Amino acid sequence: MIRKSTFFRDVTLRICSSLDIEKALWQCLWYIQEIIPAGQMSLHLYDRETGIAETIAHATLEDYEALSIKTRLGRRGRLQIEERRTSRLHRIQNTSHDPVAKALCRQLGCLDLSAIIMDLVIEGKFLGVATFQSLSGEKFTKEHERLVQQLNEPFAVALTNSIRYRELQTLKDLLADDNQYLQKELRRICGDEVIGAEFGLKEVMELVRHVAPTASPALLLGDTGVGKELIASTIHSLSPRRDGPFIDVNCGAIPGALMDSELFGHEKGAFTGAIAQKRGRFERAQGGTIFLDEIGELTMDAQVRLLRVLQEKKIERIGGAESLSLDIRVIAATHRDLKKMMEEGNFREDLYFRLAVFPIQIPTLRERKSDIPSLVQHFLQKKSVQMKLNSPPKLAPDAIDRLVAYSWPGNVRELENAIERALILNQGEPITFPEISFGESGKSTNKMAESPVHSMRGGESISLETAMANHIRKALSLAKGKVNGRGGAAELLEINPRTLRHRMRKLGIPFGRKAMHIYK
Repeated sequence: MIRKSTFFRDVTLRICSSLDIEKALWQCLWYIQEIIPAGQMSLHLYDRETGIAETIAHATLEDYEALSIKTRLGRRGRLQIEERRTSRLHRIQNTSHDPVAKALCRQLGCLDLSAIIMDLVIEGKFLGVATFQSLSGEKFTKEHERLVQQLNEPFAVALTNSIRYRELQTLKDLLADDNQYLQKELRRICGDEVIGAEFGLKEVMELVRHVAPTASPALLLGDTGVGKELIASTIHSLSPRRDGPFIDVNCGAIPGALMDSELFGHEKGAFTGAIAQKRGRFERAQGGTIFLDEIGELTMDAQVRLLRVLQEKKIERIGGAESLSLDIRVIAATHRDLKKMMEEGNFREDLYFRLAVFPIQIPTLRERKSDIPSLVQHFLQKKSVQMKLNSPPKLAPDAIDRLVAYSWPGNVRELENAIERALILNQGEPITFPEISFGESGKSTNKMAESPVHSMRGGESISLETAMANHIRKALSLAKGKVNGRGGAAELLEINPRTLRHRMRKLGIPFGRKAMHIYK
């Protein structure tokens, strides 16, 4: 016969060997089954107010798993639990004949077995229940009861640690959500505004204001770098969900094998490497907005699963048996031609029409060059703060001209990078952007004279320099050579007279009294 002290010590070492309570339970079972005929063990939490028993861990000799099986007990079962509160340990000859054990064992596959039920109590506080189920054909005895009875404290400590560990994991996930949300708020407060809302993006912002108050999905279309995420966050901040999380997902950056786990989450032990329960991006966006960037990069399998989520508004974590209802707003974005992808069979038509309820086309930077001066000032301020500069450096007189003349294939993102690079290289002199050319080809050069000239079919030059010079000459002709003052060319062009004179010198356009006769 084994000594009680030896049994207590060896079981305690095993039940406290891991924060993964189901693994610790399995290690205990393998030791205990050598002494008493136990074939299964389980841990349960019980809520007296609701009468719900939640099975959180189960181990057999073959396997172990973390669970979250909630069983609502009937009136008879709840009364039995209250009556047994005076006795913290009791033995059941057949689990099928006990109302509480029957309800739990029906889902765990331990009906018609003998069982020992042990309430777990610390400092008079009832925490949960540990159950020992016998091997088939075996019965527990009073001697087995005597051995198990001394395990209350180590099992209660292990269960307490597990509960706190679960709470910490939940708080960690919530903290990650809050942190992401607060970062978005900080960026918004620090000036992450929509530059060009009254000019180049005026039509886009009109659409944003229409769709934001609704719950309808939105699809943002536009080249890489045009600011789709900023527009998506603006829709969120103007919506009734503004106080909820804004979760952005780059669909093109998630490997296909991890897509389900990242989007929908997984239960602990669902696959190799799933060492803890994980909430997916959809679950994290509960009550807020999920932004699916680069939606065109999703595989066909992922598209099918996403369509199902959008239709049913429910998800299931990988390895989970419980469906989670969703209350989220979906905004998708892509730089790809989804209609062409549908024709080629690379994008599901039904998913497209689910997402494209309200499409918004965002223009490229070269299509809204009037916004460049405002964007430059915005990025100068923003980057100077980030780089801890006392004040933003000044721009050289022709700096804006250089930037306006460039075609910006990388859009707003390329402009932001150009500003940051200029600040890094700046030595206290006005910023000139020497690497940006006046050409429309998109190729950078340090020599303005080397900027390429594009021609119309008839051979007429249409470079921006030539077009600008012709426009200024036309204004001078209308003003009869007058630059400033009422009716002067500067007033007609809505530009500062000093700036106009500077541009005329640079373009070689004569002005002043000696040139008056040219324009009369």
